[in-house]
Amino acid sequence: MSFIDNLITNTIRADVRKANSYNVPDSSGYIKLDSMENPYQLPVELRAELGRRLADAALNRYPVPSYAALKRAICAKLGVPTGYDVILGNGSDELISIVAMATAHQDRRAVILAPVPAFVMYQRSAQFAGMDFVGVALKSDFSLDMPAMLAAIAEHKPAVLFLAYPNNPTGNLYDAADMAELIDALGDTGIAVVDEAYEPFARTSFMGHLEEFENLVVMRTLSKLGLAGIRLGYMSAAPALLAQFDKVRPPYNVNVLTQAAAEFALEHLDVLNKQAEQLNAARTELAAELAKLPGVEVYPSAANFLTFKVPNSEDACAKLTGAKVLVKNLGKMHELLANCVRVTVSTPEENAAFLTALKAALK
Repeated sequence: MSFIDNLITNTIRADVRKANSYNVPDSSGYIKLDSMENPYQLPVELRAELGRRLADAALNRYPVPSYAALKRAICAKLGVPTGYDVILGNGSDELISIVAMATAHQDRRAVILAPVPAFVMYQRSAQFAGMDFVGVALKSDFSLDMPAMLAAIAEHKPAVLFLAYPNNPTGNLYDAADMAELIDALGDTGIAVVDEAYEPFARTSFMGHLEEFENLVVMRTLSKLGLAGIRLGYMSAAPALLAQFDKVRPPYNVNVLTQAAAEFALEHLDVLNKQAEQLNAARTELAAELAKLPGVEVYPSAANFLTFKVPNSEDACAKLTGAKVLVKNLGKMHELLANCVRVTVSTPEENAAFLTALKAALK
């Protein structure tokens, strides 16, 4: 072997060497419906005002590591209970990693548990933190298999349980009473992280349960609300627990441009909420149109995407890509998702173009 091959073998963990990178395909020239982004930008007049705000950002200085002003705005505008704070991350991906790093015990086996199929970063973060990941299959209707979940909690005593609400990639909301039972079952040996990335569309939340469950963390992102480009996530928990996670957070993890953009956007939250309402209405219309297509089964969604089943997802997605429409083929992700496709709900024009391409692909 060459020097570089030996170097990598001798220094890089074997599981990392075997892992694949998180692949994001080039979307240039495509209708991009594979990443659950808000297709709408801020109105032109607000973008001009934002540009002036960003021009005043102190790029020559490190961010103020406490992010006090931005955190106050998030707590005031986004429903964080009085007396609770948030910590910020470079998207929710970093917050997931922070939770994993803080709970990855060096002296004993530590487990992250989640129902599957689920957001892939739960498993990847567990692996890279040196933890075990245990996935418990959902039922065929994508609801929680409560006996299996409770048995897994009893057997593995997970340090962390991730529950996406609504779930990605299935789009559904788990039963809130079932979730509360699982949080209770963890007791004082496990932390429940309710991941509410799609809360702007679901309009339901566990944030109000923080005072009820001291082992509860509620995590969100501004990405799906319409700010994917600034990469900002936040999470809240009991103050004593949140302080432990904050020890793991890099001190300057949110840059000054993200901070300024987020503060500005929160001043105009009504604009973003109206966009979310538009997308929810479009989701209903798109689901109805998909359900009319022969051989297509559409699953209920409380997010800004729809998951649906087709006779052959490989063939359909290949033809959609050929028509310059990007969607997500879920068929190989989990056996419950065989021949399933996920599509982001977008503008009327992009939704119509997607439907036209899908009809051709299914012929």
